[in-house]
Amino acid sequence: MGLLAFLKTQFVLHLLVGFVFVVSGLVINFVQLCTLALWPVSKQLYRRLNCRLAYSLWSQLVMLLEWWSCTECTLFTDQATVERFGKEHAVIILNHNFEIDFLCGWTMCERYGVLGSSKVLAKKELLYVPLIGWTWYFLEIVFCKRKWEEDRDTVVEGLRRLSDYPEYMWFLLYCEGTRFTETKHRVSMEVAAAKGLPVLKYHLLPRTKGFTTAVKCLRGTVAAVYDVTLNFRGNKNPSLLGILYGKKYEADMCVRRFPLEEIPLDEKEAAQWLHKLYQEKDALQEMYNQKGVFPGEQFKPARRPWTLLNFLSWATILLSPLFSFVLGVFASGSPLLILTFLGFVGAASFGVRRLIGVTEIEKGSSYGNQEFKKKE
Repeated sequence: MGLLAFLKTQFVLHLLVGFVFVVSGLVINFVQLCTLALWPVSKQLYRRLNCRLAYSLWSQLVMLLEWWSCTECTLFTDQATVERFGKEHAVIILNHNFEIDFLCGWTMCERYGVLGSSKVLAKKELLYVPLIGWTWYFLEIVFCKRKWEEDRDTVVEGLRRLSDYPEYMWFLLYCEGTRFTETKHRVSMEVAAAKGLPVLKYHLLPRTKGFTTAVKCLRGTVAAVYDVTLNFRGNKNPSLLGILYGKKYEADMCVRRFPLEEIPLDEKEAAQWLHKLYQEKDALQEMYNQKGVFPGEQFKPARRPWTLLNFLSWATILLSPLFSFVLGVFASGSPLLILTFLGFVGAASFGVRRLIGVTEIEKGSSYGNQEFKKKE
Protein backbone atom coordinates (compact mmCIF):
# COMPACT_ATOMS: atom_id res chain seq x y z
CA MET A 1 0.00 0.00 0.00
CA GLY A 2 1.44 3.38 -1.03
CA LEU A 3 1.62 6.36 1.31
CA LEU A 4 -1.30 8.16 -0.35
CA ALA A 5 -3.48 5.04 -0.23
CA PHE A 6 -2.57 4.60 3.45
CA LEU A 7 -3.46 8.20 4.29
CA LYS A 8 -6.88 7.80 2.66
CA THR A 9 -7.73 5.08 5.20
CA GLN A 10 -6.97 7.24 8.25
CA PHE A 11 -9.84 8.30 10.49
CA VAL A 12 -8.36 11.73 11.21
CA LEU A 13 -8.46 12.64 7.51
CA HIS A 14 -12.00 11.33 7.23
CA LEU A 15 -12.97 13.53 10.16
CA LEU A 16 -11.39 16.58 8.56
CA VAL A 17 -13.17 15.90 5.26
CA GLY A 18 -16.43 15.49 7.18
CA PHE A 19 -15.76 18.71 9.11
CA VAL A 20 -15.29 20.68 5.90
CA PHE A 21 -18.45 19.21 4.37
CA VAL A 22 -20.65 19.76 7.42
CA VAL A 23 -19.47 23.28 8.33
CA SER A 24 -19.47 24.49 4.72
CA GLY A 25 -22.92 22.96 4.35
CA LEU A 26 -24.24 24.87 7.34
CA VAL A 27 -22.74 28.09 5.98
CA ILE A 28 -24.34 27.38 2.59
CA ASN A 29 -27.71 26.64 4.22
CA PHE A 30 -27.54 29.97 6.07
CA VAL A 31 -26.77 31.85 2.85
CA GLN A 32 -29.63 30.00 1.16
CA LEU A 33 -31.93 31.13 3.93
CA CYS A 34 -30.89 34.71 3.27
CA THR A 35 -31.63 34.34 -0.44
CA LEU A 36 -35.31 33.80 0.34
CA ALA A 37 -35.59 37.57 0.42
CA LEU A 38 -34.88 37.55 -3.32
CA TRP A 39 -37.85 35.32 -4.21
CA PRO A 40 -40.50 38.09 -4.35
CA VAL A 41 -38.06 40.40 -6.13
CA SER A 42 -36.53 38.05 -8.72
CA LYS A 43 -37.42 34.37 -8.62
CA GLN A 44 -34.98 33.52 -11.38
CA LEU A 45 -32.06 35.25 -9.63
CA TYR A 46 -32.94 33.31 -6.47
CA ARG A 47 -32.85 30.07 -8.47
CA ARG A 48 -29.55 30.81 -10.18
CA LEU A 49 -27.87 31.67 -6.88
CA ASN A 50 -29.19 28.52 -5.22
CA CYS A 51 -27.98 26.36 -8.11
CA ARG A 52 -24.46 27.61 -7.44
CA LEU A 53 -24.74 27.26 -3.68
CA ALA A 54 -25.98 23.69 -4.06
CA TYR A 55 -23.13 22.99 -6.45
CA SER A 56 -20.63 24.17 -3.86
CA LEU A 57 -21.94 21.53 -1.44
CA TRP A 58 -22.73 18.56 -3.68
CA SER A 59 -19.52 18.91 -5.67
CA GLN A 60 -17.61 18.01 -2.48
CA LEU A 61 -19.16 14.53 -2.62
CA VAL A 62 -18.43 14.31 -6.33
CA MET A 63 -14.84 15.27 -5.54
CA LEU A 64 -14.56 12.23 -3.26
CA LEU A 65 -15.66 9.97 -6.09
CA GLU A 66 -13.59 11.57 -8.84
CA TRP A 67 -10.40 12.78 -7.12
CA TRP A 68 -10.23 10.92 -3.79
CA SER A 69 -11.19 7.41 -4.87
CA CYS A 70 -10.47 8.05 -8.60
CA THR A 71 -13.54 6.01 -9.56
CA GLU A 72 -14.03 5.90 -13.33
CA CYS A 73 -17.39 6.29 -15.04
CA THR A 74 -17.89 5.04 -18.61
CA LEU A 75 -20.97 5.86 -20.68
CA PHE A 76 -22.36 3.41 -23.22
CA THR A 77 -24.50 5.39 -25.65
CA ASP A 78 -24.22 7.17 -29.02
CA GLN A 79 -22.63 10.42 -30.14
CA ALA A 80 -25.94 12.14 -30.88
CA THR A 81 -27.13 11.54 -27.29
CA VAL A 82 -23.85 12.75 -25.77
CA GLU A 83 -24.07 15.97 -27.75
CA ARG A 84 -27.40 16.78 -26.08
CA PHE A 85 -26.17 16.30 -22.52
CA GLY A 86 -26.44 19.52 -20.53
CA LYS A 87 -28.28 21.28 -23.35
CA GLU A 88 -31.88 20.29 -22.57
CA HIS A 89 -34.21 19.59 -19.67
CA ALA A 90 -34.53 15.84 -19.14
CA VAL A 91 -36.10 13.23 -16.88
CA ILE A 92 -33.55 10.61 -15.78
CA ILE A 93 -34.64 7.06 -14.93
CA LEU A 94 -31.95 5.23 -12.95
CA ASN A 95 -31.95 1.76 -11.42
CA HIS A 96 -31.66 1.80 -7.62
CA ASN A 97 -29.36 -1.11 -6.75
CA PHE A 98 -26.28 0.51 -5.24
CA GLU A 99 -25.43 2.77 -2.31
CA ILE A 100 -23.57 5.24 -4.55
CA ASP A 101 -25.84 5.17 -7.61
CA PHE A 102 -26.86 8.77 -6.84
CA LEU A 103 -23.20 9.78 -6.69
CA CYS A 104 -22.48 8.28 -10.12
CA GLY A 105 -25.47 10.21 -11.42
CA TRP A 106 -24.18 13.41 -9.84
CA THR A 107 -20.78 12.84 -11.45
CA MET A 108 -22.40 12.85 -14.89
CA CYS A 109 -24.42 15.92 -13.91
CA GLU A 110 -21.20 17.70 -12.89
CA ARG A 111 -19.32 16.80 -16.05
CA TYR A 112 -22.12 18.18 -18.21
CA GLY A 113 -22.77 21.29 -16.10
CA VAL A 114 -26.13 20.51 -14.48
CA LEU A 115 -25.15 19.39 -10.96
CA GLY A 116 -26.39 22.52 -9.19
CA SER A 117 -29.74 22.46 -11.00
CA SER A 118 -30.32 18.69 -10.78
CA LYS A 119 -33.62 17.62 -9.21
CA VAL A 120 -35.08 14.49 -7.66
CA LEU A 121 -38.42 13.20 -6.39
CA ALA A 122 -37.41 12.57 -2.77
CA LYS A 123 -39.05 10.97 0.25
CA LYS A 124 -40.28 13.59 2.71
CA GLU A 125 -38.16 12.20 5.58
CA LEU A 126 -35.07 13.61 3.85
CA LEU A 127 -36.45 17.14 4.21
CA TYR A 128 -35.53 17.03 7.90
CA VAL A 129 -31.97 15.75 7.38
CA PRO A 130 -29.47 18.60 7.91
CA LEU A 131 -27.53 19.72 4.84
CA ILE A 132 -29.15 17.21 2.47
CA GLY A 133 -32.81 18.02 3.00
CA TRP A 134 -32.25 21.67 3.82
CA THR A 135 -30.29 22.29 0.63
CA TRP A 136 -32.93 20.47 -1.41
CA TYR A 137 -35.69 22.60 0.12
CA PHE A 138 -34.10 25.78 -1.24
CA LEU A 139 -33.65 24.05 -4.62
CA GLU A 140 -37.41 23.43 -4.87
CA ILE A 141 -36.97 19.67 -4.74
CA VAL A 142 -40.30 17.80 -4.80
CA PHE A 143 -40.83 15.83 -1.57
CA CYS A 144 -43.43 13.11 -1.17
CA LYS A 145 -44.72 10.73 1.52
CA ARG A 146 -44.96 7.88 -1.03
CA LYS A 147 -48.70 7.60 -0.45
CA TRP A 148 -50.21 8.68 -3.73
CA GLU A 149 -53.55 9.80 -2.32
CA GLU A 150 -51.70 12.29 -0.08
CA ASP A 151 -48.93 13.14 -2.54
CA ARG A 152 -50.86 13.82 -5.73
CA ASP A 153 -51.52 17.56 -5.25
CA THR A 154 -48.11 18.26 -3.71
CA VAL A 155 -46.22 16.49 -6.50
CA VAL A 156 -48.25 18.11 -9.28
CA GLU A 157 -47.81 21.58 -7.79
CA GLY A 158 -44.07 21.06 -7.25
CA LEU A 159 -43.50 19.81 -10.79
CA ARG A 160 -45.48 22.60 -12.40
CA ARG A 161 -43.42 25.19 -10.52
CA LEU A 162 -40.38 23.95 -12.43
CA SER A 163 -41.87 24.72 -15.84
CA ASP A 164 -39.99 28.05 -16.10
CA TYR A 165 -36.73 26.93 -14.48
CA PRO A 166 -33.96 29.16 -15.89
CA GLU A 167 -31.16 26.55 -16.09
CA TYR A 168 -31.07 23.14 -17.73
CA MET A 169 -32.10 20.53 -15.18
CA TRP A 170 -31.99 16.77 -14.99
CA PHE A 171 -34.89 15.43 -12.95
CA LEU A 172 -33.97 12.06 -11.43
CA LEU A 173 -36.64 9.41 -10.87
CA TYR A 174 -36.10 6.13 -9.06
CA CYS A 175 -39.21 4.48 -10.44
CA GLU A 176 -38.71 1.40 -8.27
CA GLY A 177 -39.38 3.61 -5.28
CA THR A 178 -36.73 2.05 -3.06
CA ARG A 179 -33.39 0.27 -3.27
CA PHE A 180 -33.28 -3.29 -4.53
CA THR A 181 -33.04 -6.05 -1.89
CA GLU A 182 -33.85 -9.74 -2.23
CA THR A 183 -36.78 -9.40 0.17
CA LYS A 184 -38.28 -6.45 -1.67
CA HIS A 185 -37.70 -8.17 -5.01
CA ARG A 186 -39.55 -11.30 -3.91
CA VAL A 187 -42.56 -9.29 -2.72
CA SER A 188 -42.46 -7.12 -5.83
CA MET A 189 -42.52 -10.11 -8.16
CA GLU A 190 -45.48 -11.56 -6.27
CA VAL A 191 -47.33 -8.35 -7.13
CA ALA A 192 -46.15 -8.57 -10.76
CA ALA A 193 -47.49 -12.12 -11.03
CA ALA A 194 -50.82 -11.08 -9.50
CA LYS A 195 -51.15 -8.24 -12.02
CA GLY A 196 -50.08 -10.34 -14.98
CA LEU A 197 -46.91 -8.34 -15.54
CA PRO A 198 -43.63 -9.89 -16.72
CA VAL A 199 -41.22 -11.00 -14.01
CA LEU A 200 -38.08 -8.88 -13.64
CA LYS A 201 -34.82 -10.44 -12.54
CA TYR A 202 -32.72 -7.40 -11.67
CA HIS A 203 -35.28 -4.72 -10.86
CA LEU A 204 -38.31 -4.14 -8.69
CA LEU A 205 -41.68 -3.52 -10.31
CA PRO A 206 -41.67 0.16 -11.33
CA ARG A 207 -44.22 2.42 -9.71
CA THR A 208 -45.86 4.30 -12.51
CA LYS A 209 -47.70 7.17 -10.80
CA GLY A 210 -44.65 9.35 -10.24
CA PHE A 211 -43.39 8.79 -13.77
CA THR A 212 -46.68 9.44 -15.56
CA THR A 213 -47.31 12.54 -13.43
CA ALA A 214 -43.80 13.90 -14.04
CA VAL A 215 -44.10 13.36 -17.78
CA LYS A 216 -47.53 15.00 -17.85
CA CYS A 217 -46.56 18.04 -15.75
CA LEU A 218 -43.19 18.61 -17.41
CA ARG A 219 -44.37 18.09 -20.98
CA GLY A 220 -43.46 21.23 -22.88
CA THR A 221 -40.50 21.81 -20.56
CA VAL A 222 -38.62 18.52 -20.65
CA ALA A 223 -37.31 17.44 -24.06
CA ALA A 224 -36.51 13.79 -23.38
CA VAL A 225 -36.30 10.88 -20.97
CA TYR A 226 -32.84 9.40 -20.42
CA ASP A 227 -32.93 5.79 -19.34
CA VAL A 228 -29.77 4.97 -17.36
CA THR A 229 -28.77 1.44 -16.35
CA LEU A 230 -25.83 1.33 -13.96
CA ASN A 231 -23.49 -1.51 -13.08
CA PHE A 232 -19.99 -1.93 -11.64
CA ARG A 233 -17.20 -3.98 -13.14
CA GLY A 234 -16.00 -7.03 -11.28
CA ASN A 235 -19.42 -7.52 -9.71
CA LYS A 236 -18.47 -4.91 -7.09
CA ASN A 237 -21.01 -3.50 -4.65
CA PRO A 238 -19.49 -0.11 -3.71
CA SER A 239 -20.37 1.99 -0.69
CA LEU A 240 -19.86 5.60 0.34
CA LEU A 241 -17.57 4.36 3.13
CA GLY A 242 -15.53 2.55 0.49
CA ILE A 243 -15.21 5.81 -1.46
CA LEU A 244 -14.14 7.59 1.74
CA TYR A 245 -11.43 4.94 2.23
CA GLY A 246 -10.17 5.65 -1.28
CA LYS A 247 -11.36 2.46 -2.96
CA LYS A 248 -11.48 2.78 -6.73
CA TYR A 249 -14.46 1.41 -8.66
CA GLU A 250 -15.32 1.25 -12.34
CA ALA A 251 -18.89 2.27 -13.10
CA ASP A 252 -20.57 1.52 -16.44
CA MET A 253 -23.71 3.42 -17.40
CA CYS A 254 -25.87 2.55 -20.40
CA VAL A 255 -27.77 5.68 -21.49
CA ARG A 256 -30.66 5.69 -23.95
CA ARG A 257 -32.50 8.85 -25.00
CA PHE A 258 -36.24 8.84 -25.68
CA PRO A 259 -37.79 12.08 -27.01
CA LEU A 260 -40.75 13.00 -24.86
CA GLU A 261 -43.11 12.92 -27.83
CA GLU A 262 -42.51 9.15 -28.05
CA ILE A 263 -44.09 8.64 -24.63
CA PRO A 264 -47.90 8.26 -24.83
CA LEU A 265 -50.11 11.05 -23.53
CA ASP A 266 -52.60 8.61 -22.04
CA GLU A 267 -51.69 7.71 -18.44
CA LYS A 268 -52.40 4.00 -18.84
CA GLU A 269 -50.39 3.78 -22.05
CA ALA A 270 -47.53 5.74 -20.46
CA ALA A 271 -47.53 3.24 -17.57
CA GLN A 272 -47.33 0.38 -20.06
CA TRP A 273 -44.44 2.16 -21.78
CA LEU A 274 -42.59 2.30 -18.45
CA HIS A 275 -43.16 -1.41 -17.76
CA LYS A 276 -41.76 -2.21 -21.20
CA LEU A 277 -38.77 0.01 -20.49
CA TYR A 278 -37.99 -1.98 -17.33
CA GLN A 279 -38.15 -5.23 -19.25
CA GLU A 280 -35.52 -3.75 -21.58
CA LYS A 281 -33.44 -2.61 -18.59
CA ASP A 282 -33.59 -6.15 -17.25
CA ALA A 283 -32.32 -7.47 -20.59
CA LEU A 284 -29.47 -4.93 -20.51
CA GLN A 285 -28.45 -6.11 -17.05
CA GLU A 286 -28.52 -9.72 -18.23
CA MET A 287 -26.30 -8.82 -21.18
CA TYR A 288 -23.89 -7.01 -18.88
CA ASN A 289 -23.66 -10.00 -16.55
CA GLN A 290 -22.89 -12.28 -19.49
CA LYS A 291 -20.55 -10.07 -21.54
CA GLY A 292 -19.22 -7.54 -19.04
CA VAL A 293 -20.23 -4.59 -21.23
CA PHE A 294 -23.34 -2.73 -22.31
CA PRO A 295 -24.16 -2.19 -26.00
CA GLY A 296 -23.17 1.10 -27.64
CA GLU A 297 -20.11 3.28 -28.08
CA GLN A 298 -17.99 3.97 -25.01
CA PHE A 299 -17.44 7.53 -23.79
CA LYS A 300 -15.36 8.66 -20.83
CA PRO A 301 -16.17 12.32 -20.18
CA ALA A 302 -13.18 14.05 -18.61
CA ARG A 303 -13.42 15.06 -14.97
CA ARG A 304 -13.29 18.81 -14.42
CA PRO A 305 -11.09 20.59 -11.86
CA TRP A 306 -13.90 22.63 -10.28
CA THR A 307 -14.95 20.01 -7.72
CA LEU A 308 -11.39 19.73 -6.40
CA LEU A 309 -10.82 23.50 -6.40
CA ASN A 310 -14.11 24.07 -4.60
CA PHE A 311 -13.21 21.59 -1.85
CA LEU A 312 -9.68 22.97 -1.46
CA SER A 313 -11.10 26.48 -1.14
CA TRP A 314 -13.47 25.44 1.65
CA ALA A 315 -10.71 23.42 3.33
CA THR A 316 -8.37 26.43 3.32
CA ILE A 317 -11.03 28.70 4.79
CA LEU A 318 -12.23 26.29 7.49
CA LEU A 319 -9.24 24.20 8.53
CA SER A 320 -6.82 27.07 9.27
CA PRO A 321 -8.90 28.45 12.18
CA LEU A 322 -9.68 24.88 13.29
CA PHE A 323 -5.99 24.01 13.63
CA SER A 324 -5.34 27.25 15.50
CA PHE A 325 -8.21 26.50 17.86
CA VAL A 326 -7.03 22.92 18.52
CA LEU A 327 -3.49 24.09 19.27
CA GLY A 328 -4.90 26.66 21.67
CA VAL A 329 -7.02 24.05 23.47
CA PHE A 330 -4.09 21.69 24.07
CA ALA A 331 -1.70 24.52 24.87
CA SER A 332 -4.04 25.72 27.61
CA GLY A 333 -3.46 22.52 29.58
CA SER A 334 -7.05 22.66 30.87
CA PRO A 335 -8.48 19.14 31.32
CA LEU A 336 -12.02 20.52 31.03
CA LEU A 337 -11.33 22.23 27.70
CA ILE A 338 -9.52 19.19 26.32
CA LEU A 339 -12.28 16.77 27.39
CA THR A 340 -14.94 19.10 26.00
CA PHE A 341 -13.09 19.27 22.69
CA LEU A 342 -12.69 15.49 22.51
CA GLY A 343 -16.40 15.11 23.28
CA PHE A 344 -17.19 17.47 20.41
CA VAL A 345 -14.95 15.44 18.10
CA GLY A 346 -16.78 12.26 19.10
CA ALA A 347 -20.18 13.86 18.50
CA ALA A 348 -19.02 15.21 15.14
CA SER A 349 -17.74 11.80 14.01
CA PHE A 350 -21.06 10.25 15.05
CA GLY A 351 -22.98 12.88 13.10
CA VAL A 352 -20.91 12.34 9.95
CA ARG A 353 -21.40 8.60 10.28
CA ARG A 354 -25.16 9.07 10.52
CA LEU A 355 -25.14 11.17 7.34
CA ILE A 356 -23.24 8.40 5.55
CA GLY A 357 -25.77 5.89 6.92
CA VAL A 358 -28.52 7.56 4.87
CA THR A 359 -27.01 5.93 1.76
CA GLU A 360 -26.55 2.41 3.18
CA ILE A 361 -28.82 -0.27 1.77
CA GLU A 362 -29.12 -2.28 4.97
CA LYS A 363 -30.19 0.86 6.82
CA GLY A 364 -32.59 1.98 4.14
CA SER A 365 -36.32 2.26 4.54
CA SER A 366 -38.57 -0.76 4.82
CA TYR A 367 -40.66 0.76 2.05
CA GLY A 368 -41.36 -1.97 -0.45
CA ASN A 369 -41.30 -4.95 1.89
CA GLN A 370 -45.02 -4.71 2.46
CA GLU A 371 -46.02 -1.63 0.46
CA PHE A 372 -45.75 -3.53 -2.81
CA LYS A 373 -48.64 -5.65 -1.62
CA LYS A 374 -50.91 -2.63 -1.49
CA LYS A 375 -52.76 -1.42 -4.53
CA GLU A 376 -50.57 1.01 -6.49
